[in-house]
Amino acid sequence: MKKLLLTAMLVGTFSLTYAQSDYYNDYRRSITDVNWQGVIADLLLSKTQANEIYSLNDRYHDYNSWNRAYDRTPDRWRNDRFVELERIMGPEKYGKFKNKYYKGQNPVAVYNRDKNKGKKYKHTEKKVYKHKEKHGRGHDHH
Repeated sequence: MKKLLLTAMLVGTFSLTYAQSDYYNDYRRSITDVNWQGVIADLLLSKTQANEIYSLNDRYHDYNSWNRAYDRTPDRWRNDRFVELERIMGPEKYGKFKNKYYKGQNPVAVYNRDKNKGKKYKHTEKKVYKHKEKHGRGHDHH
């Protein structure tokens, strides 16, 4: 019973909030998961555009500088960052960037969806594991 209650409390805690550091980690991934030199070369961006992208990527060099900007609205980084990238690249090249790195989807929506996807997946995984334990491991094959 204690284990069930503890699990319910933990699930409740995680589903209520998305920690500030999680938003920051998403922000960092939006920079580190992309080969920016490759993007600049593929899209034939100018030296000025390249410098603006590198400057945008370096704008918040650590958590504290990012948090000063996004303390009250941590999810705002997504819109700010991708609107700025579109401005730098131009709509046509930004479209090509989205197609290559975000499968044509709006990156703002991709990062917004990710914040919930991980929790649901982990929660589902636990249920499946418990289900297998209940029915025994020998019943997996058909």
